[in-house]
Amino acid sequence: MRKFTEELTNQVPTRELQPDEYFHESDRLIYCAKCHTPRQGRYTLQGRVFMPPIRCKCQQKLYNQEETKRKLLEKQAEIERMKASGLQDKALYDYTFDKDNGINPEMAYAHKYVENWEDMKANSSGLLLWGNVGTGKSFFAGCIANALLEKGVPVLMTNFSRILNTLTGMHFEDRNQFIDSLNRYSLLIIDDLGIERNSEFALEQVFNVIDSRYRSKKPLIVTTNLTLTELNSAPDVAHRRIYDRILERCAPIRINNRNIRQVNASANLQEAKKILL
Repeated sequence: MRKFTEELTNQVPTRELQPDEYFHESDRLIYCAKCHTPRQGRYTLQGRVFMPPIRCKCQQKLYNQEETKRKLLEKQAEIERMKASGLQDKALYDYTFDKDNGINPEMAYAHKYVENWEDMKANSSGLLLWGNVGTGKSFFAGCIANALLEKGVPVLMTNFSRILNTLTGMHFEDRNQFIDSLNRYSLLIIDDLGIERNSEFALEQVFNVIDSRYRSKKPLIVTTNLTLTELNSAPDVAHRRIYDRILERCAPIRINNRNIRQVNASANLQEAKKILL
């Protein structure tokens, strides 16, 4: 009687069929009416038969598409969080390779740095971008920052004026923790080295940041209006020990002397004249 009941039970679906399903009598499983693949599995565990729901091919395809979309949205959200943390000046969001107007030939090095990031990271290789005011040093560094952030690489682009403002008023232990936190970023970019105040406190903290980064063996990019001659012939020990560490780890690249800000200002003026006149 028990065997007869089991055989009878096996001839009917184990649950109510949905409009897009049918019961396949050959294997006694529920199938999808669209792709004709099972929506039930059959497994035996310790002598008991289990028939849990499974995804048919069309359900699995839809699930995979939704998972791909979800992961993409998660990645985009993570990149936005990283940008919010790493690009402290909102203007830096516009410093991207697609905004490059081709005026600066040295931008080829920025592309190469990003393309070879894993090697740069492994070798703790940084860059020292030097040149006159307005020649595009910050744009060069910002393009690297944005390109690496888009790849999911943690980058912080800041300057010593901002760092010193944060450190001022902190206790000694808190200062150390803050400086150590800068090394959580795979790449640290310090913009406009040399514009910060030259007090004893400022020079000590600048050294601490550079030295901490040096010892972390993580890449550092520095932009400065100082010349290589000025960096190699520092006026005192305090400056020399800062510059020496930078020059040891950062390959110097001179950014051309063409003032891009003046070029852009001239172009904007011409556009304004077209509109107004």
